[in-house]
Order: sequence, then C-alpha cells, then structure tokens
Amino acid sequence: MLAGSIKKIVSGRGFGFILPEGGGDDVSFHFTALQGIGLQDLMEGDRMEYEAFQDDKGPKATRVRKIY
Repeated sequence: MLAGSIKKIVSGRGFGFILPEGGGDDVSFHFTALQGIGLQDLMEGDRMEYEAFQDDKGPKATRVRKIY
C-alpha cells in the first residue's frame, strides 16, 4: 500500500486528490474507491493509504483507507 495525504476534495463531484508521500504527481480518487468511510468523513490533510494504477488521465487510487 502507498501512503499520502488529502490535497483537495471536490465533494460536489464525488472525487478528490491525494498528495503522495515522497512527492510525485497527485493521485485522483473517486468516492467509490473509499473503504470504511465516506467522502464527507474526509478533510484536507488527512493521511490515507491506497493502491494506485495509471490510466489515460493520470494516476488513480483504489482501495483508499484513512490512516488513524
């Protein structure tokens, strides 16, 4: 699993961006990738763990979980 922090949440559109630890491109996620939490439970700066894959629009996160 990779780790990072929430950079931005676009709640009206159901997605957000994670800033990876160690740098690199922001990783986008859709609310359907969240596990055990909802989009309304997240705040910018929250630490997250996730898996990532590359698609034609850039890095995407899946299996996104909050680190407590």
